[in-house]
Amino acid sequence: MNPRNICQVAAIIGCVLAICLGSGFSWAQAPSQNLTELISRYNSASCRECHTEIYEKWAGSHHARSMMGLNDFSFMSKYLRKGPLSVKSPQDATLANFSCAKCHLPQLLTTSDQVARELAEVIWRDDKKIIRQLNIGCLVCHQEKAVVHHKPASDVIYSGRDRNDHEGAISKVRKSSFMQSAAFCGQCHGLGPNFEFTPPIQCATLYGSYLHAYVANGGSKTCNDCHMPGKDHSFPPDFSDRAATGARLKTALLMEMEVLPYTFQPGHDKRTPMLVVRIRFNNKAGHRIPDG
Repeated sequence: MNPRNICQVAAIIGCVLAICLGSGFSWAQAPSQNLTELISRYNSASCRECHTEIYEKWAGSHHARSMMGLNDFSFMSKYLRKGPLSVKSPQDATLANFSCAKCHLPQLLTTSDQVARELAEVIWRDDKKIIRQLNIGCLVCHQEKAVVHHKPASDVIYSGRDRNDHEGAISKVRKSSFMQSAAFCGQCHGLGPNFEFTPPIQCATLYGSYLHAYVANGGSKTCNDCHMPGKDHSFPPDFSDRAATGARLKTALLMEMEVLPYTFQPGHDKRTPMLVVRIRFNNKAGHRIPDG
């Protein structure tokens, strides 16, 4: 090969490497090849030793059971059997059947149709032991979703400050101001609809409500102010806790009621008791209720 061509090829390879490394791409970080590997890679148990309190609160949150609905219901079992995302058998499933994973299991979309088929089989047989291991864990928020405008580095955890002495497999911690913004949560608790999928799906529009109603009217609080006070990783409310959810709704939805009783007398001997009730709700939350 001509020496000049060799130099050009070397320069191109160097540029590619620089782009990949600069964007956080890691040659060693290949996509998970099967469901077991995916679960292992995003398992948050290793964080528990040092961050015990945070882990325990997260473990009781909806984030820790993102593939489960209320009362331990596997919601994807319905969608895979009926509707536009349905399949005749688990072996027919592809990543296209898991548009819900954009928010409920975003790490799935980095894998392949083979992993999607394995997950479909697990959901088809309602294997909740495995389904419970699929969730929005530490790495999803503190790595995959933690930065904007560039890919997260695979050897970095993102948080509120810089550190180089983090114990564990990843030693570097970098500050991400984006994680303190409402847009960080809005990646999943969304604007809707999602036109990138076929068919497009309409799901959570909570962040859109927050922007268009709350912020537009002068609201200044972020999601973290109400749903992570003191860095509370239980992310209230827990809809499975009816009493606590009810108490929270009472503070968010103030109700005023006026009652006017009277008697309607259409004739000399006929009287009908009547009641006029006027109810007004004042939503003090930063978004519409209910939403997701």
